[in-house]
Amino acid sequence: MSQMPQQAAVSKCPSCEEPLESGDRFCGACGYDLSAVPARPDESPTIALNSSVPAPSWAPDGVDWPTARDSDGSGRPAPVHAAAEVPGTDSGGSPLPPPPPVPPTAPATRFDLPDRPDRPDRPREPEEYPLQAPDPRPASDPRPASDPRPAFEPVPSGPVPSGPAPAGSVAAGQPVAVKVCVACRAGRVDDDGYCENCGHAQPRERDHMEQESGPVAAVSDRGLRHHRNEDAFSVGCTALPDGAPASVAIVCDGVSSATRPDDASLAASRAAGESLLAALPRGTHPQQAMHDAIVAASHAVNALADEPATAREQAPHQNAPACTLVGAVVTAGLLVVGWVGDSRVYWVPVDRSTPPARLTEDDSWAAQMVAAGLMSEAEAYADERAHAITGWLGADAYELEPHTASFKPDRPGVVVVCTDGLWNYAESAEEMAEAVPLDAAARPLHGARVLVGHALDGGGHDNVTVALVPFPAPPQGAGSA
Repeated sequence: MSQMPQQAAVSKCPSCEEPLESGDRFCGACGYDLSAVPARPDESPTIALNSSVPAPSWAPDGVDWPTARDSDGSGRPAPVHAAAEVPGTDSGGSPLPPPPPVPPTAPATRFDLPDRPDRPDRPREPEEYPLQAPDPRPASDPRPASDPRPAFEPVPSGPVPSGPAPAGSVAAGQPVAVKVCVACRAGRVDDDGYCENCGHAQPRERDHMEQESGPVAAVSDRGLRHHRNEDAFSVGCTALPDGAPASVAIVCDGVSSATRPDDASLAASRAAGESLLAALPRGTHPQQAMHDAIVAASHAVNALADEPATAREQAPHQNAPACTLVGAVVTAGLLVVGWVGDSRVYWVPVDRSTPPARLTEDDSWAAQMVAAGLMSEAEAYADERAHAITGWLGADAYELEPHTASFKPDRPGVVVVCTDGLWNYAESAEEMAEAVPLDAAARPLHGARVLVGHALDGGGHDNVTVALVPFPAPPQGAGSA
């Protein structure tokens, strides 16, 4: 029997220095072929001070051995190649393919640092940014392109409260979206609502709100003169005990001379909307449900006066948070309205050859003058005291007197629920009907946008909020085209 040639006695693998057993032909750790290891020389080579290694006595002649590189100057040895970085052959002797090139790493984008000459990795900032972002509104949006406010995206989910997000709104480990400045389109928006890049103040979430719930739609806008939106709304759909559909719309206008009017309108609209959507399915008559909803809204606004933030500023019953409220409930054959203050409800029939109507009476100085026969309507509303309200929701209200009324229209139409920010520019029922698009009953969201645009085109002196409710209430699932 032929024998394999004896390999040199080696105690450690020349490649990985793994201890070897006698008779091993391959390293058990790295697979190194130990049969190729030459016999150990009598003397170990001496490393010269210049890091060069003299050729060992067992080396073949004519080999140009490389000189090791010096250290990096800090006393650490020069880096060496890993085995995977050196070209070689596979087990069959074929050349290994070269490793794929490593793509260059893109520089991190920075938004919070100024242009600095000591940071060559940071691209230079442009000399100036346009302060007006491109207009994001669709072609059907009624607002003029000359609107002086910064552009913003509509908020599709309706009124959004200020403050921290509710627990569970962002999954653990999920990245949080970063708001980008609407002016320069590059900077990050800080917690105070300003761009960290160009310093531009960002629009608040309530500056413009839109919501569509089945066949009901509402739009609210800050307007062109106010620094914030003090209006709020609530819209929704439900079913009566017999399964008939019912639509609900609540619109509230904060009293600007009161403390925290924006909080008051938001609290009132939410409380009234939730009350209606809970009471109607239980079988409560829509007119009684509207009365109870106004009372619930009043309690919600009154509660704001007891909060510490208000108590520190003034006594609870002096200049407490306050707002007005107007609402509508539409079923298959009944239209119920309710209000406190000077926000209004209009009836606009689909057949414009029939007359429209205003369904509410203002709680205002002007309305009292007209009712008492002391002034004509034109004279009263031309007076500077016209919009002084005599009824509102708030802890300092004289007495809560919810107004409700029921109607049974004999033809289809659309119910317009709005604040004075709209009806100031379409005061009479005829003027409102002229401003309402002909297809508003079929496309209420589009119609609400058009009406807000009508107010902005007229000057936008106040916050503008409008909800459109088609009558009769269509079956569940119907909405804007």
